[in-house]
Amino acid sequence: MEKKAIIAIPMGDPAGIGPEITVKALAQKEVFEAGKPIVIGQADILEKAIEVTNVDVVLNRISNIQEASFEFGTIDILDLDNVDTKSWTYGEVQKQCGQAAYEYIQKAVEFAMDGSADVIATTPINKESLRAADVPHIGHTEMLASMTGTKDPLTMFEVRNLRIFFLTRHVSVKEAIDQMTKERVRDYLMRCDKALKRLGIENRSIAVAGLNPHSGENGLFGMEEVDEIRPGIEQAKAEGIEAAGPVPADSVFHQALHGKYDAVLSLYHDQGHIAAKMTDFERTISVTNDLPFLRTSVDHGTAFDIAGQGIASSVSMEECIKLAAKYAPHFTADNS
Repeated sequence: MEKKAIIAIPMGDPAGIGPEITVKALAQKEVFEAGKPIVIGQADILEKAIEVTNVDVVLNRISNIQEASFEFGTIDILDLDNVDTKSWTYGEVQKQCGQAAYEYIQKAVEFAMDGSADVIATTPINKESLRAADVPHIGHTEMLASMTGTKDPLTMFEVRNLRIFFLTRHVSVKEAIDQMTKERVRDYLMRCDKALKRLGIENRSIAVAGLNPHSGENGLFGMEEVDEIRPGIEQAKAEGIEAAGPVPADSVFHQALHGKYDAVLSLYHDQGHIAAKMTDFERTISVTNDLPFLRTSVDHGTAFDIAGQGIASSVSMEECIKLAAKYAPHFTADNS
């Protein structure tokens, strides 16, 4: 029988929907049975989440992972007790919540780095709360990079049968185009192929999305494909990567969804985000590669406007945990 992965789940910003979607997800038997979850957060806030969502679970407060029961109907929680609940409130930017969310992630990383946990599945954090707490990172990816000494983590989205990597992330479109050099395209195709291999995918094929309409029509609508993108693809192919493109962006994601390619390399943030979220918004899951461990994440925010009402959907969190469990057996050092 295959060993189940231990999944560390930092509960996110205490003022947001993270605690609610966590308890809702772990109240689903198929989700709980996918792996062995442990939540890192604050017990009384998680108790409040259980109350507002009306789910049938109880908490098991633990001081280390060895004390976890991993029994359905029970949520094992490592209580950091780092929020003053007398001054805490739902749906607002709060310094203490930004600091607490950061500390939950730190503890999850500690567990992953020392082997106590196999993977991390993260819930939403709030950039303004982090800033209020003087946390020197804008989001999860930057935190994880700093905490693990990773230079440039590689982001992948997965939704249904579609996997999307990103050549550029949080930069303007103009700056993204400046970064679309043949060297970067080649480097990222090599990294994407390595990431897919590490996730257990054999005979990998990767398509590169085009930038301009019809991928530029050989220079009629722009020279980026001719000067940089296609030469980068050819360099990667010369080194044994099965790469295709540039394939027009209005068709490549559809083709990959239906099995023509194992993944698509999106050239900029919104190009890939739109394709994934139009396929299935709630089931789009972010996977962070090139870390010493696997990390999956929901791809939505803290939803302060509905926090504390018990109405937040847990579908994305459920998929996040299941995807972590799915890839965990493949994500080993000897497969890197």
